[in-house]
Amino acid sequence: GIVGVLGYGGGVIGRYCDQQAQFPSIAHFHTVRVNQPGGKFYNSDYLRAFCDICEYRGSGITNMHGSTGDMVMLGTITEQLEPIFFDLTHDLGNDIGGSGSNLRTPSDCMGPARCEFTCYDTLGMCYEMTMAFQDELHRPAFPYKFKFKFDGCPNCCVASIARSDMAFIGTWKDDIRINQDAVQAYVADKLPRDGGGMTGANWGPFDIKSEIIDLCPTGCM
Repeated sequence: GIVGVLGYGGGVIGRYCDQQAQFPSIAHFHTVRVNQPGGKFYNSDYLRAFCDICEYRGSGITNMHGSTGDMVMLGTITEQLEPIFFDLTHDLGNDIGGSGSNLRTPSDCMGPARCEFTCYDTLGMCYEMTMAFQDELHRPAFPYKFKFKFDGCPNCCVASIARSDMAFIGTWKDDIRINQDAVQAYVADKLPRDGGGMTGANWGPFDIKSEIIDLCPTGCM
């Protein structure tokens, strides 16, 4: 609430130096949280443009990604906040994230875009929730922060359990399906163990309980 951009109550974390006369170059060192793309997918043109903004209008330091999930611009002055916001929204099509007592930037795993384990569309759900809660995201309305995170399976790659207030975790809802022919081939060493990761050393006899069943994240087997 110390500094921000017009119409938004969150997204900028005000940082001021107590010794501004002695350290004028860091008299202001505000942090700008930037809403990351779904699944954290980027191309090189986007990354170059984002880093150019960080360097031209700030300290040149960024964090990809902070523990909250956002992209972060670390260090800028008050006079650059509106230009940064303009560059992000007009040139990159990017909104700023959440900070303070509001909904923090929703964050998701790559889900069905690349992962075989996902049980629901994390990207779609994160987008829908982000769009639905724009007011709560940009204008602090809560007595404390609140965070959504979307994990496609219990592996929790975006740490929804540890790093959010409301975790959406995909779980398998059908009967477990086992390809018994493939299991028999695997046990008989006709298929490489661990996708070939255990090749070249003597790992001992295959133990289906310790190597497969005990490693199932949901314990369904």
